[in-house]
Amino acid sequence: MDNGKDKDEFLSDAVKPEPPRMDNTIIELTEKDHPKKQLPWYYAPSFLLLWVALFFAVVFPLFNSLPTPVKIEEEATKPGQFVAERAQYILLELDRLGPKIVGDEMNEKTMVEFMLREIEAVRGEMRQDLYDLEVDVQRASGAYIHWEMINMYQAVQNVVVKLSTKSSNSTSYLLINSHYDTKPGSVGTGDAGFMVVTMLEVMRQLATSEQTFEHPIVFLFNGAEEQPLQGSHAFISQHKWSPNCKALINLDSAGAGGREILFQGGPNHPWLMRHYRDAAKHPFATTMAEEVFQAGIIPSDTDFRIFRDFGPVPGLDMAGQYNGFVYHTKYDRFDVISRDSLQNTGENLLSLVRSIGNAEEMHDTKAHSEGHSVFFDFLGLFFVYYLESTGIALNVCFGLGGIILVCVSLWRMTRTTDLGIGSVSGAFGIMFLLELGSFVLALGLPMLMAVFYDAGDRTLTYFTNSWLVIGLFICPSVIGLVLPFTLYYTLRPSSKIPHAYHLHMAGHAHCVFLAIVCIILTIAGLRSAYLFMISLLFYVGALTINLLSRLHDRGYFWSLVLCACQAMPFLYFSYLFHAFLVICIPMTARKGTEVNPDLLIALLCALGSILALGFLVPLINIFRRPNCMIGGLALITFIFCMISVSDVGFPYRPKTNVMRVNFLQVHRKFYEYDGSISLEDSGYYFDLQDRRLELPLRDKVDFDGLVHLEGECDAQMMCGVPCFNHRWCEARQAARWLPRKEPVEVPGTTTLELLNKTILAGGYTARYQFKLTGPARMSIFLKPLAGVKMQDWSFLRGMLDNPGTYKPPYHIFFAWGVDSSPIEFHLDLTKVNGNFLEPVFEIGISGHYLSHVHKRDAYSEQFIEDLPDFVHAMEWPASYDRYIY
Repeated sequence: MDNGKDKDEFLSDAVKPEPPRMDNTIIELTEKDHPKKQLPWYYAPSFLLLWVALFFAVVFPLFNSLPTPVKIEEEATKPGQFVAERAQYILLELDRLGPKIVGDEMNEKTMVEFMLREIEAVRGEMRQDLYDLEVDVQRASGAYIHWEMINMYQAVQNVVVKLSTKSSNSTSYLLINSHYDTKPGSVGTGDAGFMVVTMLEVMRQLATSEQTFEHPIVFLFNGAEEQPLQGSHAFISQHKWSPNCKALINLDSAGAGGREILFQGGPNHPWLMRHYRDAAKHPFATTMAEEVFQAGIIPSDTDFRIFRDFGPVPGLDMAGQYNGFVYHTKYDRFDVISRDSLQNTGENLLSLVRSIGNAEEMHDTKAHSEGHSVFFDFLGLFFVYYLESTGIALNVCFGLGGIILVCVSLWRMTRTTDLGIGSVSGAFGIMFLLELGSFVLALGLPMLMAVFYDAGDRTLTYFTNSWLVIGLFICPSVIGLVLPFTLYYTLRPSSKIPHAYHLHMAGHAHCVFLAIVCIILTIAGLRSAYLFMISLLFYVGALTINLLSRLHDRGYFWSLVLCACQAMPFLYFSYLFHAFLVICIPMTARKGTEVNPDLLIALLCALGSILALGFLVPLINIFRRPNCMIGGLALITFIFCMISVSDVGFPYRPKTNVMRVNFLQVHRKFYEYDGSISLEDSGYYFDLQDRRLELPLRDKVDFDGLVHLEGECDAQMMCGVPCFNHRWCEARQAARWLPRKEPVEVPGTTTLELLNKTILAGGYTARYQFKLTGPARMSIFLKPLAGVKMQDWSFLRGMLDNPGTYKPPYHIFFAWGVDSSPIEFHLDLTKVNGNFLEPVFEIGISGHYLSHVHKRDAYSEQFIEDLPDFVHAMEWPASYDRYIY
């Protein structure tokens, strides 16, 4: 029968059990005696499709799984559970309020009143016999150094609530933070109204429950996060409750809905991970996300940084990540957020608060500072964490263990053939070189595709249709993984080593390579080395089973055990890298113009393929005609390339996958030392967000006269433009300027007044005193001229005390909330020759009118209207005045 024949073929390369014999003669077994007989070629596609099917049958549904939301009418039968329907109703009210910009009446008055009303509603339902609820509206002014600028604020507001159990005398508070202010032009329903209403419902559940908690809980409804990060600094540096805050749960969003991801923890407080493991009902977390975020690869930041650096308060940083395409756009609205996602985040947060709110560690958190953690979830089903020290031990043990078992396997091969250890080791050496080649190709081919697409101005083809990454990056990576081995098996001369052993050696080579990488990453201090440890763990398990069961020497039967053991790591790695693609693909449209974003996506696809399929895809050589499979994968890549250069590959779509265009309508004046104006003009200052630059806009918008500002940066301080914050200023050399004949009508006035100039004792230092009046966001740029040093000023001294880190021109960013009073400041400058009757320094003043309530002039409105419908424009009028004193 055919089945029996196939079984014989599968076993034909086996080393048959030795018959009883009286001597120690080794039976010689070569491919000449047992020619390799592979399985029919038509099983190979089924083998690869099996793993594709496993992804769509298991990983995809689990990744998108969300709990059934609880309705208000079900509350009586489900006491103590988060009620998503109520939170959704509040979210709808928030959405209807529109954008909430710091300094606007909507943010400073209407939103504060809204929050107080919702908090009082909770107080009305609260168990007065069990709990106390205190409310404080904080107004604060302050400053700190953020990246390359001094971040100053005046009268920004936070709404702060403390909920405590009357029977408890604990002085250790749990802080929960999120923000209600929004980016210009965005309603911010996902970022972060979603988290605000979740906090309100969690507060209500706690305040109405008979299940008390030991430690008071502080809910910080942050009114100035998008400034950036001013509200959190105001709280942690000045609020009366901040010294008692011993742990933090920070909530933010880089999308709208879906499952929130835990992407930062601690630092150095693994007990928080234990509580997350025990409490979170729907875990979603990975150490890799933490290290990627902290490396600056993700173009975002959160309040977690402020609490960590200025508290320091250890905590958990969680953020919504789904549908990042609408993040910071006008399409971040109520209709894109599901009630299921509110239930998911609400259940996690409520359980976490109850757990940490009763944690023994809260009494003395410093005593439980035990180092970093390694943490991850498995398909959202359960959560794993362990200490970094444990991770080091595991990585080294499985790395060395894998190498040792490979040596045992190679020795076993010498015992079942007539070959010496030298011959087997030589064959393995060839396999290891092929492994290095396959790694280079698996990593290099997708990266090469990214380079080619960038050279042809075709980046981001996957931005709307993300399935294109399968053909553009994943298939080339799989080809790279298998190509060297397949060519070797096809072209090599007849060998005394059976084909099954040769194929087994390919897996061994991959194991040794991963072991070396795992140990190197561990030595480098990267906790993400756990990924390689997981891969090694299951290979070591499979190899151990094969050695103990003697399947090791029975043809290709060892591959069945290997496939069975690789199912778990395949599921995990495909889940993990699918998550990274879901998070990172939307971010590629705001990564800036200087870096090819396709390289990041190609790298993720390559690493995911290597880890998920590195042990599996070489097994196509078990089947006949493996070259045909490589040809098939190449054909798929070709077809996807053809699709990607059609309209399907155009990145942007209206409303759902928009192109972000950030630009200012600028009116600028350059004043010389004698007060004359050397330049007065208007134009559009573009801080373009993605690699395609302005090319997709040219069909609709006239860009004649567009200038790259790189050439202006040597001649003008800050390139002569009013860059907004540290991110804009960092990218200013890549910015564009489009001149405009008609003057921009700025809806306000920014005024710098020199109050006094005094020569200080000694005659080599002069003090200049100024008063600055203007809109809710202004920047001051300072550049001493040749022979002049900024000796002192009334701002934070941190920049002046670290001249090696901070160099002119200096940037001071200033924002106000409810108090628009002018700011007064002074500058002390030292001049080598003591002559202050000539130019000493340049000062640039920019005024930014971010709010939608600020009127744009008719020409600007027409320019915005002319933009294609797939564009989201974050824009506002701004003024820039440069003075020389």
